[in-house]
Amino acid sequence: MPDPAAIRVLIVEDDPAMVALIRKLLQVGGYQRIQVTASTAEALAHAAESDIIILDYQLPDGTGIDLLPRLLSRSDPPSVIMVTGEGNETLAATALRAGAEDYLVKDHNLRDLLPQIVERARRNRALREAQTAVEQELVRAERIAAIGEMTVTLHHEINNPLMSASAEVELLLTDRTLAADRRESLESVRDSLLRIRDIIKRAGELRQASSADYLAGLRMINLAAADPASRPSRGRALLWIADESTARLAALLLRHAGFTVERVESARELGSGAGRLGVTLVVLSAPGTPDPTVALGGFAADPARGYALVALIDGDPAGARAAGVDRVLQVPFDPATLSDELIAAVDERLGA
Repeated sequence: MPDPAAIRVLIVEDDPAMVALIRKLLQVGGYQRIQVTASTAEALAHAAESDIIILDYQLPDGTGIDLLPRLLSRSDPPSVIMVTGEGNETLAATALRAGAEDYLVKDHNLRDLLPQIVERARRNRALREAQTAVEQELVRAERIAAIGEMTVTLHHEINNPLMSASAEVELLLTDRTLAADRRESLESVRDSLLRIRDIIKRAGELRQASSADYLAGLRMINLAAADPASRPSRGRALLWIADESTARLAALLLRHAGFTVERVESARELGSGAGRLGVTLVVLSAPGTPDPTVALGGFAADPARGYALVALIDGDPAGARAAGVDRVLQVPFDPATLSDELIAAVDERLGA
């Protein structure tokens, strides 16, 4: 995921003092690619170059509410944070319904809230991009499965006849009375059969469906592609995450980090599975609450457990911490650091 320095931010604001304040707060947060415009027309001209837009409601040539649908109609729309004057919470709610990521009120809280809201928008964008990548990975996995089926067919339908043909050619080549041109032809056939054998062998060893360019506009599976690098085995991770896209993203990241991943559907199933041999990590999502008795959705962790317990919390993390979790990650989490956070929790728990 791009860090703040790579994020393109557009400030659409006609008040120089407010622009100076927002720019300073962004720069303190590490944002460096900042543009400023003061009108709806200029905002539209720069929207395609922006990842996050901080949009004032009242502009010289229109309103942010009127501009919002045009900004969000793009194929890759920016994340828009609406800024309203004090007492304009109704307008802010209208902006949210129209697709704004969040809103800010121009009051004494803006200095504290703007960095949090911009960071949340950045993480939400990163999660959407990562979830899109997960869908692509799932398609790739289905493609690999299809290749596996193809490989079985190749071995079954081709390998046996190929071995018979090769044996027959070798037998013919033992004839010392063969004419030179006939021997040369048979040796050519033998070489071709050996090449076919090698192709089938590479297909059987294939572990990823990579492709290569052969002719203009034509891509084919590259049977010579190398296997992916081996990953360390970090044990079994159990996931109890309600949101399907978040669960698939977490599962993919954990598999890439070396975990064997198993998803469960209830607190009871999680409780029965967590104590199994080889489980080193449990990740669950729960609503934020200060009450530790309900913070983990009915799951109770064994104080003497041999696994790390990580909670994904959207809200107050106090209850989860009081319930004994090893690490709380606020939602939206940062997909760029999630694997490192989970591995660190396991290492700390297991004393690695």
